[in-house]
Amino acid sequence: MNSIISWNVNGIRAVEKKGFLDWLNTENPDVLCVQETKAAKAQLNKELTEADLPNGKYFAYWASAKKAGYSGTAIFTKKEPLQVRTMGLKEFDDEGRVLVADFDKVSIISAYFPNSQDGGARLDYKLDFCAAILEFCDSIQEEGNNVILCGDYNIAHKPIDLANPKSNEKNPGYLPEERAWMDEFTSSGYTDTFRHFCKEPAKYTWWSYRFRAREKNIGWRLDYHCVNDSFLAKIKESIILDGVMGSDHCPVKLIY
Repeated sequence: MNSIISWNVNGIRAVEKKGFLDWLNTENPDVLCVQETKAAKAQLNKELTEADLPNGKYFAYWASAKKAGYSGTAIFTKKEPLQVRTMGLKEFDDEGRVLVADFDKVSIISAYFPNSQDGGARLDYKLDFCAAILEFCDSIQEEGNNVILCGDYNIAHKPIDLANPKSNEKNPGYLPEERAWMDEFTSSGYTDTFRHFCKEPAKYTWWSYRFRAREKNIGWRLDYHCVNDSFLAKIKESIILDGVMGSDHCPVKLIY
């Protein structure tokens, strides 16, 4: 069995100071996909870039934004991939939005979907990204690999996926256009693995730092592991690790 964890850390240097490497060593996943690193590799300690931990060494790969301290993705993996790449589209690569590790039979994608921002200021950019990532996932399948699209989608798909759906209908992350894309994605041969196993409400992965939202569990489920439908039978478990602190997001875990 293989375990994959995905986590928006809201700054890898900040979370490193909160025990990130100890957590990674203890949790010991086969692959960790990270989003919102907010750092270039050159800014990081070698403990992070080399990740030679007591329970085993990780190969660590980074896709950083051109803008300092912004966005960025990373992948830590016990097994060396056949190749590591980005999406190959400058408008998204310049923000470090996607990093892909290709293995035999499966490609694991660490994706940090854009935030559409107040008033939908970046909604067009986000929808362009969504269209591109769906096309990219399809192309991976055409090459013969299964797809695991991990990351912070910055979308709560359905009313069950956030605490206050009614009052958030015009807010970024729950806009009709964003939810419509999730409908399109999940009807195009991809499955939200968490919802495949769990139909319960009040299961979230992000909480505002304000109003003691996490303590009250007033949150949103923004982080996903989605897979192509033909790979779904191999998935054993998809869970939320909501006890893990250090960011405004918590990690999500997939076992296959």
